[in-house]
Amino acid sequence: MALYERGKGPVDPLQSPCVRNCCLDEEDVCLGCGRTLDEIRTWSSLDEAKRREILALAEARRRERNQGRNG
Repeated sequence: MALYERGKGPVDPLQSPCVRNCCLDEEDVCLGCGRTLDEIRTWSSLDEAKRREILALAEARRRERNQGRNG
């Protein structure tokens, strides 16, 4: 699965998915990248497998939030 940053093409999965839109919702999930506050805090100490897991969870959260707006 290729990861992409808006307007910039492929993203290295080892880099932070931060999109500089940092604002937490009522469940402490970032509205920009979709990670939880705990996931953001621990990102730099995680191995690649755990980062990939978090990226998948964050993508699912963003998709779910976007569907809630459109549905």
